[in-house]
Amino acid sequence: MWKIAPFRSWTGALLGLLALLAPASGQEKVDVALVLAVDVSRSMSPEELEIQRKGYAAAISSPEVVRAIELGAHGRIALMMFEWANENHAREIVGWSVIETQEDALTFADKILNDRSFGQRRTSISGAIRHAASILADVPFETDRKVIDISGDGPNNQGLPVTPVRDAAVEAGLVINGLPLMTKGGIGFQFNIPDLDEYYRRCVTGGPASFVIPVIEWAQFPDAVRRKLILEIGGRVPAEAPKVLKAQIRFEEPYDCLIGEKIWRRLREQYFWDP
Repeated sequence: MWKIAPFRSWTGALLGLLALLAPASGQEKVDVALVLAVDVSRSMSPEELEIQRKGYAAAISSPEVVRAIELGAHGRIALMMFEWANENHAREIVGWSVIETQEDALTFADKILNDRSFGQRRTSISGAIRHAASILADVPFETDRKVIDISGDGPNNQGLPVTPVRDAAVEAGLVINGLPLMTKGGIGFQFNIPDLDEYYRRCVTGGPASFVIPVIEWAQFPDAVRRKLILEIGGRVPAEAPKVLKAQIRFEEPYDCLIGEKIWRRLREQYFWDP
């Protein structure tokens, strides 16, 4: 004779089956996935590299940045940091981390401070963007905003031209913001250009609400990074920074986005060296 299983056992089995058939839970949601791409080309001195590293640590762990994170829809961001120079040099400093609390921010800052920067040859902004874009293509979080925060003290002088690489990243839905370091001196002064902020605006940055915040003196650096992070976390743009469109697609005089490559080629021909 057939025996009818108790109702409780049937419901338990059904719930178990539904659990197996249900789709896997989604990735953790964050307000923004932000990649910090930090220039360590040899045009910066060891002292400047140290100031840069301490400035990032101070900005990330500041109460103002943590407060901006808390005010987001999800109250958390995903953050990672790598250093770059030539197109073959990209070294991870801190991997993907969820920043939700002051303690999270301090932990991230400690990892920055516990590492050390080593200057490398050449400056490939295009290589840095390509590397950051590949990282964001596989970001292990769910987010509507993916941002590359790139800092540097000179124009692209190695690897692919920067503008087509920038445009490809923007087409993929990424936002690129710039922190041009327009400080004086340094061992790579031959590669400096006086309008690096305009170069970043016209040739490097792009995407919705993208912007550039120049650093004129190293004393400004922690403040500039802090301000930049707050704007990126909130998805806002500073009032004085115009929206950046694709290079040359604007009613302005054309800008030479290959200026860095031309400077490097001229110096090599003049001094027969490969800096």
